[in-house]
Amino acid sequence: MELPVATYRLQLREGIDFDAAAEFLPHLVDLGLSHLYLSPIFTATPGSTHGYDITDPTCIDPALGGRAGFDRLSDAAQAAGIGLILDLVPNHTAFDLSNPWLADVLRHGRGSRFAAHFDIDWDEGPLVLPWLEQPFEALVQEGAVRRDGDTLRIGDLRIPLAPGSEGDDPETLHEAQIWRLVHWQRERDGVTHRRFFNVTGLIGMRVEDPAVFADMHALVVELAEQGRIQGLRIDHIDGLADPSAYLDLLRLAVGEMPIWVEKILTGDETLADWPVQGTTGYEAGVMIARLLCDADGAERLRAQWVDRSGGAPIFHEALANAKGDVIRRDLAAELRRLISLVRLACDRIVSVDPGDEALREAIIALLTAFPRYRTYFAGDTASPGDRALIERVADDAAEGLRARDIVDLIVRMIVDPQNDDEATLRVRFQQVTGALQAKAHEDTAGFRWTPWLIACEVGGDPDVPTASAGDLEAWAAQQPASGLILTSSHDTKRSEDARMRLAAWTHLPDAALALIDRAAALPEARGIPVNVQWYMVQSALAIWDEDEPDLGERLSEHAAKALREADEITSWTHPDADAEQGAQAFLAAIVADWRGNPPAPLARLIERGAILSLAQLAIKLMLPGIPDIYRGSEVAYFALTDPDNRRAADLDQLHRLAAIPGLNADKLGLLKVMLRLRHDHPGLFADGAFHADRRQDGIIEIRRRTATETLTLLLSLDGEPIEGGTLWPDGGAAKSVAVVFEASAGSREAAAE
Repeated sequence: MELPVATYRLQLREGIDFDAAAEFLPHLVDLGLSHLYLSPIFTATPGSTHGYDITDPTCIDPALGGRAGFDRLSDAAQAAGIGLILDLVPNHTAFDLSNPWLADVLRHGRGSRFAAHFDIDWDEGPLVLPWLEQPFEALVQEGAVRRDGDTLRIGDLRIPLAPGSEGDDPETLHEAQIWRLVHWQRERDGVTHRRFFNVTGLIGMRVEDPAVFADMHALVVELAEQGRIQGLRIDHIDGLADPSAYLDLLRLAVGEMPIWVEKILTGDETLADWPVQGTTGYEAGVMIARLLCDADGAERLRAQWVDRSGGAPIFHEALANAKGDVIRRDLAAELRRLISLVRLACDRIVSVDPGDEALREAIIALLTAFPRYRTYFAGDTASPGDRALIERVADDAAEGLRARDIVDLIVRMIVDPQNDDEATLRVRFQQVTGALQAKAHEDTAGFRWTPWLIACEVGGDPDVPTASAGDLEAWAAQQPASGLILTSSHDTKRSEDARMRLAAWTHLPDAALALIDRAAALPEARGIPVNVQWYMVQSALAIWDEDEPDLGERLSEHAAKALREADEITSWTHPDADAEQGAQAFLAAIVADWRGNPPAPLARLIERGAILSLAQLAIKLMLPGIPDIYRGSEVAYFALTDPDNRRAADLDQLHRLAAIPGLNADKLGLLKVMLRLRHDHPGLFADGAFHADRRQDGIIEIRRRTATETLTLLLSLDGEPIEGGTLWPDGGAAKSVAVVFEASAGSREAAAE
């Protein structure tokens, strides 16, 4: 199996199609990258900005250039010596009328060839379509509903009617269908399909069924057999009914091709024994960030934040509260379904008869206590680690209940199901824990608990914000040389350089608090909660560029998203315009204040952030694994969460930035040096021992070593110059990173020959 030296992640759409992607190939060759890693290429909903809302997995999206455009890109990539990696989305497709499989199900119901493709809870009644701006009955009374040929029409909506549907009366026609149109607010607790997290517009797919797998992967297999792709990235593996069985099918289908899974590992969790090369690397980015944060500064900031805001003293307290909110609000439909499944399973057991409220309490307690994305119980297999985990979860869940008998019964069903009803419960419970963890941790608590935002990241744990060099060495010893390593992606909450400014926040707490105090003194701060003030100041710091004309607009858009994700003073479903405008005015005042009279603490934080950015890149390129470079981050790249981090990459702009002295040129130079070393000395990075230490003078020293070669990385986190002969820098301004390569005489002679 041929593994990449390093990959380059490119977001398609928003102006980047296959022909535009081909223009990046010479740039990748110049950098020393071996593979281009593409966001989803399959047909998505019209106007999709990201491609994860796929409507037809059997077709390459015409909006990107279609099959002909992809073949041109593939040919050009092969000519340049660049492999292609595709991002697959097996968990879901678009819950949209442009999805031809779904349209067929709406017309033919359970008799459709595609009925079993979708994860629809048919026993819950008709398929709920929460697509209306008003209740259906109100629209009928207004005369807005009418028959239009073989569809029921409401404005632009044209829902397929079942064959043989007779008459023109809207209510009669509606009642005769296998679906029900309802007000969009019913999506909270009324949907009858499995969603992607709480995104009703995405419907779960049953890829555990070999027939469904075959239909969804036919084109992927064809591209693999033709040699047009050289790797696969699997999106949201934890959403599947049986990830292990899916990956076994995929491995058989595509053969010896590298496969990486988007799997968020938490705490001491390790990747399951799957036939893959590793994860997409979020855990690596988290570990690097922890190493580069300062423990004393982080603790001082936490204490100040708690004192000023009155917020939870630890993140996990905020997380527990967020889980309670999310399961009752965003995932109310999933909670209702779990209660229904447990009730159905209990009906088979004559010795138990729990009430619905007892079931509800037990399920919420189990979900809230669950500390990671999921377990992987399937068939007759149950790993000792998963058994031990679910037992600890049961103990924690039972603490707040009057009796634990229902908790223990549910856990027994999950671990050792005795019939089909219990097996169905097990699958759905494991899918919901992942959705809850993601929504509560990354998308809710991470926007509420704000002493330091660097740790409020995918896979991060703000209660463990720092790590030692010894921690890094122990972690690296467990990492496969074939896994990906990322520091930025389309899903990270902040880009890598933005994150390092937030690492500087912990290094220079006096400067951080000075910015907080200055912002709090602005008239626009009046009425803004303290945790929101801290969030907005850090967000402005993270992407600050006084010369960027779009900065204010970017921050304003992000402010609204962050507040809605936090779901405390406004939300996506019930936005509070006054609250959002107040926060946006506060951010605008910060921008005006910093531009009008730039604070000295801001300059210090930005300077330290640049030093830490170079350290982060150097560590990333030293670690076991395959570095993944997110488009644009080969130079200084400052972005907040999507959609800010999914703006189209501008190749000409990247070339202009690369020529600018400072962080832009320094990052690019370091990247090229390290990638050249990786290319020229593959054995050193594949098999070399990894050592990390923090010297008494504060310098972090990292080594990769084999019997014949040694590569040493020296990092000065406070910016003090490192003396000594180095490959990099060669007289440049960045003296805080030194890279030293040494080879034995025998090795040098062999290389010369």
